[in-house]
Amino acid sequence: MERESMEFDVVIVGAGPAGLSAACRLKQLAQEAGEEITVCVVEKGSEVGAHILAGTVFEPTALNELFPNWKELGAPLNTPVTRDDIFMMKSQDGALKIPNAFVPRNMHNQGNYIISLGNLCRWLAEQAEALGVEVYPGFAAADIIYGEDGSVQGILTGDMGVGRNGEHKDTYMPGMELRAKYTLFCEGSRGHLGKRLMERFNLNENCDPQHYGIGIKELWDIDPSKHEPGLVVHSFGWPLKESGTTGGGFLYHLENNQVYVGLITDLSYSNPHLSPFEEFQRYKLHPEIRKFLEGGKRVAYGARAITKGGFNSLPKMTFPGGLLLGCDAGTLVSSKIKGSHAAMKSGMIGAEAVFEALKAGNVGTELTSFTEKFKNSWLYKELYDERNFVPAQHKFGAIIGGGITFLEQNILRRSLPITFHDTTKDHEALKPAAECPKINYPKPDGVLTFDRLSSVFLSNTNHEEDQPIHLTLKDPNVPINHNLPLYDEPAQRYCPAGVYEVVTQDDGSKRFQINAQNCVHCKTCDIKDPTQNIVWVTPEGGGGPNYPNM
Repeated sequence: MERESMEFDVVIVGAGPAGLSAACRLKQLAQEAGEEITVCVVEKGSEVGAHILAGTVFEPTALNELFPNWKELGAPLNTPVTRDDIFMMKSQDGALKIPNAFVPRNMHNQGNYIISLGNLCRWLAEQAEALGVEVYPGFAAADIIYGEDGSVQGILTGDMGVGRNGEHKDTYMPGMELRAKYTLFCEGSRGHLGKRLMERFNLNENCDPQHYGIGIKELWDIDPSKHEPGLVVHSFGWPLKESGTTGGGFLYHLENNQVYVGLITDLSYSNPHLSPFEEFQRYKLHPEIRKFLEGGKRVAYGARAITKGGFNSLPKMTFPGGLLLGCDAGTLVSSKIKGSHAAMKSGMIGAEAVFEALKAGNVGTELTSFTEKFKNSWLYKELYDERNFVPAQHKFGAIIGGGITFLEQNILRRSLPITFHDTTKDHEALKPAAECPKINYPKPDGVLTFDRLSSVFLSNTNHEEDQPIHLTLKDPNVPINHNLPLYDEPAQRYCPAGVYEVVTQDDGSKRFQINAQNCVHCKTCDIKDPTQNIVWVTPEGGGGPNYPNM
C-alpha cells in the first residue's frame, strides 16, 4: 500500500501551547497581509489536550499578545490567583511558612490564573481551526523527512494496524507523508523527534546538558468548606530533602471545589532507591497538604517530564527547514515554575520568522531571523535573568540556592555577573545502589495514598495491545536487566506508571518486564536510564493517557 502525501506551507508537530500559538499567529499574520498560507498541526493524543499535563498557574503575558480579547472569546481562565503560601517543609510533620517579603519575586503570582492547560489547549485549537488551521489529533509524528540537501521537509505519521512482531493486521494503514516548506517541532519535554534533530544538527554543542524533573499530579474534589479558589501553595524541603534531592510540591485551588496537588522531583537525584511516585504519596500526608485532601476524592492522575535546565541548557533552535520550540527546546522559566507562557511566546516568535521567510519566497532555509527575534524578546530576557536558578539549586540545595535567587530577584533586581553551571547529565548522577541508603516507603492507604496501577487507571491510559513495543532499546545486545546488579534497576522506581517491573521467578532469579500498555508518555525512562539504552518512540496514534481537566 503506497503512502499518501499532502503538502502544506507549514507543518507543526504537537498541539500544545507552543504549537497552537505558532499556528494561530501564522494565520493571523497571513490574514493581516492578505496572504493565503496552509498550516497543519498533528497531535499524537486522541484529542487535543489528551496528553497535556502541567501545574498549572498560568501567566497570561503571551496570551494577551496573541488574543488581546481572550476574555470575550471565552478562554478558560476562570480562577485568578488570590494568595501565595510558600512553606519550607522541615519534616513529615513540621513546616515553616516563608514570609512574603522573603519570597523571590518570580514566585509571586498576582495577576496569574489557576487553569487546566489541557482545556486552554482545547480552546486554542478552536481558535486555530476558526482561523483556518487544519488540526489532526490521533496522528503521531513518527519520523522526519529530509531532502537531498539535508534540510527538513516534513514528517511521516506512524503506521496504524501493525502487530507486535511487525506484521500487518487487517486494519493496516500506512502513515502519511506531510511535506512542508517549514516544519515546527513542538512535542513538549524530551520530544523524540526533537532529540533526533539535536543529534543530527549538533544543536546541543554550545550549551550545558539539559536537566529535567518529573512532575506527578492529581486532581481532587475536596470538601467545599476547605476550598479557597485562587489559593496557591508551594513547598520545598521534605520529603525530597531526606535523600538529598531537589524539587518541590504544589497545591492549587481551582474552581468547582477542586484542587491540583503535585510533586516535582528533579531527575538529577543520585539514590537509585528513590521513587518519585512514592515521594509524592508521602507528600500528601504532610499536615499542610492532607488538611485540604481529607474527606475529598481523587479524580485524575498524571505524570510528565519537565525540561528545566533553562537558559544555560538551551540548544540552538534553528536548522535548515524548521524550528525547535517550547519545551521541546527547553524554554520553561524554572524560577517561576512556569512554561506555558514561554512555550506560547516561542511559538509566536517562530511564526513570525516563518511567515517572513514564506513571504520572501524561501523554502527549507535556516530561519536565522528567529534567533534575532528571540534575543530581542521578553522571553529571552526572562530566561537569561534566571539562568543561575537551576544550577544554584543543584549545587547548593534549595535553601542556599533559594537565597541566591532572592538576592538576584529582590535585592539586586538583576542577575549576578557570574554564571553557575551544572554539567552533570541527569542519567550520570546515579550512584551504585550499594552506596546509597535504602528507602522504605509506607504501603498505600487507599484514601490519601495509592499504588501505581490504580493511579494509571485514573489517567485513562490505553494502547492497542497488539502493536510494536514503543519503549525500544538502542542496542538490543545490552540485556534488558543490565541495570539490575549495579543500580537495583531504577526503572522500576522512576517510572510513575508501573511500566518497568522486576519479577521474581519460581527459581528465585529475577526477570525484567516491560508493560508498555501502562505508559503515560512522561519520558522519564528516556531521560534517567543510566545506560541511555531505553529510547522512547511514539506508539500508534491516539494511544496513551486521556487527561480530563488537567
